[in-house]
Amino acid sequence: MLKVAHSKRYAHPLPEGHRFPMEKYELLPEQLLYEGTLRPSNFFSPEALADDWILKAHDPSYFNRLKGLSLSKSEIRRTGFPLSQQLVDREVHIMHGSVQAALYAKEFGIAMNIAGGTHHAFKDRGEGFCLLNDLAITAFYLLEKKLARKILIIDLDVHQGNGTAAIFAEVPEVFTFSMHGEANYPMHKEKSDLDIGLKDKTDDATYLSLLRETLPRLIDAEEPDFLLYQCGVDVLASDKLGRLGMSIQGCKERDRIVLETARKNRLPIMCCMGGGYSEKIAHIIEAHANTYRLAQEIFF
Repeated sequence: MLKVAHSKRYAHPLPEGHRFPMEKYELLPEQLLYEGTLRPSNFFSPEALADDWILKAHDPSYFNRLKGLSLSKSEIRRTGFPLSQQLVDREVHIMHGSVQAALYAKEFGIAMNIAGGTHHAFKDRGEGFCLLNDLAITAFYLLEKKLARKILIIDLDVHQGNGTAAIFAEVPEVFTFSMHGEANYPMHKEKSDLDIGLKDKTDDATYLSLLRETLPRLIDAEEPDFLLYQCGVDVLASDKLGRLGMSIQGCKERDRIVLETARKNRLPIMCCMGGGYSEKIAHIIEAHANTYRLAQEIFF
């Protein structure tokens, strides 16, 4: 059974003037239920993740100041969010959603988090709509619990997973692969184990050819036994922050390549949603929904 983390906390309301498509966290599960891709039994509601696990990936000083709502104005500005208790609660629930989804992936082959993919969060700071890094926390959890020996993080959001790359720079048990817009945010890129920078307006054919060539080679070379997949849909040509030239169908084929590779190699995979900022919310929902449709088609 496909298990999906979702909580009403994910759709955290923001003050007027802070444009961020939080509504997708409610609309996406509604669409998946409406069309019959998922049933209520597919969803689970995450709890707050224990601090001890968050501290595997984040400095105590930063996390304690975050919990205490005592970040500096510049630190808050860097995250892109006005800081509040509700926002922090949302974040720690998202962290548990990804960890629990990874446990379900061990059982069923694949599991998803409606939220997550917070790859811009560093060990000691938040950036770019990311306060804590669920990919890093989940990877450390799997390694510590001896549920994985080698983890491959596949980050196909349009923005480089800079926080994730920095956290795992000296952790050989985790290989970070980021395929992103080379001229896009963040302007200063960290060094992933493998970075593929894409030119503005990169089309479906170019993108998919690169991915088909790269991913099987990485699987063969690194021999991971667990995959974490950041599947942001800000690669779309319609995305306000993306600058690539991909269609919704191309984005779907991207996901098909990743999920079929996982299935073929019998590698459990946890998928977290990442970014998506198209003007029309329908484009965001359709692109995200395709990931879930493919998961059902390929794994179940």
